[in-house]
Amino acid sequence: MPYDAIVIGAGVVGPAIATALARQGQKVLIVERDWSEPDRIVGELMQPAGIKALRELGLAQSISNIDAVYCEGYYIKFHDEEVRIKYASKELCQRTSPFDPVPQCVFDGNDKLSSDDKVLSAKDWEADEYVRGASFVHGKFLTNLRKIVRDEPNVTWIEGNVTSVTRDEANPDHVTGVSVKTSDGKVKDYKSSVTIACDGIWSKFRKEHSENYIPLIGSYFVALALKNAKLPAKNRGNVILGDHAPVLVYQVSEDETRMLCAYRATRPPSLSNNDFFDYLTNEVMPNIPEELHPSFKEAIASKKFRAMPNQFLSAAKQGLKNRGFIMLGDSLNMRHPLTGGGMTVGLNDAALLAKLLNEVDLSDWREVQTKLSVFHRKRKNLDAVINTLSIALYSLFAADTRALKILQQGCFKYFLLGGDCTDGPIGLLSGMMPFPMMLFNHFFSVAFYSIYVNFVKRGALGFPIALYEALDTFVTAVIVFTPYLWNELVR
Repeated sequence: MPYDAIVIGAGVVGPAIATALARQGQKVLIVERDWSEPDRIVGELMQPAGIKALRELGLAQSISNIDAVYCEGYYIKFHDEEVRIKYASKELCQRTSPFDPVPQCVFDGNDKLSSDDKVLSAKDWEADEYVRGASFVHGKFLTNLRKIVRDEPNVTWIEGNVTSVTRDEANPDHVTGVSVKTSDGKVKDYKSSVTIACDGIWSKFRKEHSENYIPLIGSYFVALALKNAKLPAKNRGNVILGDHAPVLVYQVSEDETRMLCAYRATRPPSLSNNDFFDYLTNEVMPNIPEELHPSFKEAIASKKFRAMPNQFLSAAKQGLKNRGFIMLGDSLNMRHPLTGGGMTVGLNDAALLAKLLNEVDLSDWREVQTKLSVFHRKRKNLDAVINTLSIALYSLFAADTRALKILQQGCFKYFLLGGDCTDGPIGLLSGMMPFPMMLFNHFFSVAFYSIYVNFVKRGALGFPIALYEALDTFVTAVIVFTPYLWNELVR
């Protein structure tokens, strides 16, 4: 039978949009290659704006009963100095990013955590005057999301590999559904009014939009699993900076902590690459807090790690061609994972699209096309902030030139000022203040403050050198920041 929508992929975004459309009365088919619990290192830290999107979709209980750990902000260590930054208050966030439920999706308390979760207390969560994020084992979170979508009466789910999208023979620009190969080797075609590709970072359906729609890989993150680690700051994302590439540490369950080490290369390290383990031992270990050393040494000795690419892809306009075809999540748009913004952007996109498509006849492509145009425009504020910030922060935190090191030091000193110098950046990072011009103002405030700090450090005798470095630093700041923000806003 024909469906109103077919969703390709049951990662984070696929179940979210499939559930929303189904609750709005659409007949939905969701296809996933493997419905068993995945074992991945991506999607383990969710910012407060991602939690808010889950609530708006009526999916808040997907983070309950999975030993999730709440996150109240960040701890940043730069050489021998440190700073702690807390997320914004709920009162402020309600003004900057108000709760806006997806029509027909929120009911029976599904926008709140489960009251029976013994680890992630719903009572404490509601009582906290500040917004929170959460970290968890990705596979457990995904299992909850998948159970929710499979329980929806309007959803049909099948396990199989989508081999291709199907097209109308008379009009090849019209996508009419998908071909699915199941485990028994049989191939079957399914028809729908719209087909939504949510097949993740390695999406093979981006090429349906354009052969040149390809993400750029700038570097890698290498993930280590630390057992029973003692964190310098519990319930926070711990960022460790120095002369090495940045390290991010956060707890994902009661006994497991994830450590992500940035790796400056366009190819991942291999198990036989002793230089990589020497780098961890000789350059990273001396800079991480002493309490992390035992679990870190154990992780290095095991020589077990996983590498993931840091990819960037600006979202393309949709609806102008490929009638009946929509991309969502990492298929559409990617950013550096340092800021943990992937799920935040993807879930907010799912919530926004569901709001726009509510009570829309999905077979009326002209109306869907109009909604996609609105979708592309409305998503830009959050998208531009999260994506540009991810690139800018990585460039500063992984500083490998003199100008970037000046910016890195100035950025940390800027955080030490407190007040608006921390409230603004953490509001942007959390996604609760999706204002591109605020990001612009803070970034260049950091740039000018970095130049000032360097003048003070150089002193009177070093003034000529500091003057040259000021020009170099400002030009570097412009190059690092403005092309990405401009591309996100105008593309």
